[in-house]
Amino acid sequence: MSAPRIFFYVQHLLGIGHIARASRIANALQDDGFDVTVVTGGLPVAGFPAAGLKTVALPPVVASNAGFSGLADEHGVAVGEDFLNRRRDLLLQAFRDAQPDVVIIEAFPFGRRQMRFELLPLISAIEAAQPRPKLLSSVRDILQENRKAGRDAETVGLVQAHFDTVLVHGDPTFVRLEDTFPLTSQIADKIAYTGIVAPPPPADASETFDIIASAGGGAVGMDLLRAAAGAAKMLPGDLRWLLISGPNLPETNFAALSETIPSNVTLVRFRKDFPSLLGSARVSISQAGYNTVGDLLRTDCRPVLIPFVAGGETEQTVRAERLARLGLADLLPEEGLTDELVAAAVKTALASPRRAVAGLDLDGARKTAQIIRAILV
Repeated sequence: MSAPRIFFYVQHLLGIGHIARASRIANALQDDGFDVTVVTGGLPVAGFPAAGLKTVALPPVVASNAGFSGLADEHGVAVGEDFLNRRRDLLLQAFRDAQPDVVIIEAFPFGRRQMRFELLPLISAIEAAQPRPKLLSSVRDILQENRKAGRDAETVGLVQAHFDTVLVHGDPTFVRLEDTFPLTSQIADKIAYTGIVAPPPPADASETFDIIASAGGGAVGMDLLRAAAGAAKMLPGDLRWLLISGPNLPETNFAALSETIPSNVTLVRFRKDFPSLLGSARVSISQAGYNTVGDLLRTDCRPVLIPFVAGGETEQTVRAERLARLGLADLLPEEGLTDELVAAAVKTALASPRRAVAGLDLDGARKTAQIIRAILV
């Protein structure tokens, strides 16, 4: 019997969190014996999806503003109808070529409304296919709040009409979907919690740093990195710091930052062994994105979280505040962030006892594969 075929669509618009999480899930699916095709629609990110996975790269689009309301091409130019029609046609052809048993759409219809121009035609093609593949939505545990009137009802309508299952990548003892999506009760029969999609327990690190400051994808992390570099100058010089800018930090910012860091600070764009480095570090300074928090929860490193709030974003604040209430993190505001605030937070964290590793379900990638296997029985 041939391996069940998975067609996994993921669109990242600003950071790398969506493609990183989807890649972890795709790896677990392949390890479980599925034939996986990952369709990506954002700028290329080194290492995602992993080598060995079938991939289809659509002409990339990115968010043209902080509110994610517009789309631009890889050069920052607003995309037109011809571009979008070409993407749609390439996606539909990839679907026909793959002939999947299961289609997974990351975020939609809970997010990514900008991609309706190609996702609604894809859903129509799924409904018309014989045999019809199962259609699953793959969403993180905390959704963006304060959505426009009618959006939640629209989401429910699409889920009820077309989706077989909503994979919620979270531990319901930490946060439940209804905490940030008020109409959850109307689709409760379709929801399956997978646990948090975290990496496996980290291996021993190849080198050790006391404090690691990371900016995720890097597109919006300059203020965090600048403040961390300034804090390093205020604290003892024998502390070893690592600053990870992310691949999307503009080159001019990276160059400017590299000229200001003290000798006890190392600046890099990316570290493949990031989870292992966290495992040996004493303090982490970062935003509160899904994947970074998943990495942190595997360790006893003390997090100082600075949630991303630009453009009205609420997801990271909800996550960070819940972790703080559990005693698993310290918080700083993104607005008004200063070197002094970061230095004080790091000093406090260094003086605090190492925290216990969280008792949350972090096996979300493998359990996603198990859930999909059960759906196909």
